[in-house]
Amino acid sequence: MQKRIKWGQLGAAITLSLALMTACGTNEEEVNENNQANDNDEVTNETENNNDEIENAADEENEAANEEVTGGEFPITLTDKVDREVTIDEEPETIVSLLPSNTEIVFELGAGDRLIGVSDFCNYPPEAEDIQNVGGQDMDPELILSLEPDMALVQRYHYENHSEILDQYEQSGIDVLVIEGGESFDEAYDTIKMLGSATGTSSRADEIVVEMKDALAEIEEKAEEISEEDRKTVWVEISPSPNIFTAGQGTFMHEMLEVIQATNAAEDQEGWVSLTEEEIVMLSPDVIITTHGVAEDPIDEVVSRDGWSDIPAVQDERIHDVDNDTVIRPGPRLIEGVETLAKLVYPEIFE
Repeated sequence: MQKRIKWGQLGAAITLSLALMTACGTNEEEVNENNQANDNDEVTNETENNNDEIENAADEENEAANEEVTGGEFPITLTDKVDREVTIDEEPETIVSLLPSNTEIVFELGAGDRLIGVSDFCNYPPEAEDIQNVGGQDMDPELILSLEPDMALVQRYHYENHSEILDQYEQSGIDVLVIEGGESFDEAYDTIKMLGSATGTSSRADEIVVEMKDALAEIEEKAEEISEEDRKTVWVEISPSPNIFTAGQGTFMHEMLEVIQATNAAEDQEGWVSLTEEEIVMLSPDVIITTHGVAEDPIDEVVSRDGWSDIPAVQDERIHDVDNDTVIRPGPRLIEGVETLAKLVYPEIFE
């Protein structure tokens, strides 16, 4: 890949430096004239202080300009989610993201203005919906190649099913990074840091991870007030009837419920699993959380199911529908998802 020089930013930095040098020179001439006209120590000291402030301001603005030009530490070699070593020679100026969680993270890193292509499902932040759509699991390779991005953020599905297309990207000089958020907070933190390294925004990535960990710790500390006898059993419904899926161990949802001191009704299951309506009734959950948003009224759909009227959550009207993006999508908004669950399951503690 040819070296990409940010001439616009470099030119602005040079122009700024020349302007500041000229300004400093003009101030010095004025000081000399004043000294010749009036040998006043107080005036001289005040002028020297003003010059020091101007020089300090110039240094700070030059440093800021240099940081904008040079970015992070490059070249850098990263091991992506399929254990490939990817060397990124220069900070990417243009990026295509084919996974909503990665798009959210890139925006949170302050690099959203570099995105020139996103997937069908990239709907947050709202600005993402104004960016060119380049497909989802089924990419539009011709469109992506025509955009000539510096970097493509893809998922494992693309690597396993469209490796020849990814090879085309790399042959065209596009850095391809296979990167997914995983199914735990720790994996999400790792993804945020990796994207920070890949985009030259490592400092901001570290800040985001610290903020998320601190917020999660606060929720955990508050949840310690919940006694074992007050602990609620929660049924989480990812997809509606007739093919009802839920989240067992090894998922974000299970970890979130553990954080707020709730029991996952499907804790004996692993990963994303399907259960029958009869099996769910036997679990007798205290609270039901739906995240699919498929039905026009998901709560009414649950209440109307045969045999569900005896479930405590139905009897007590403790059925809630939440935005699935905040509880499934591995990004900074996971904390928002945990807070929402905490308030719905234990309103007396978290409201």
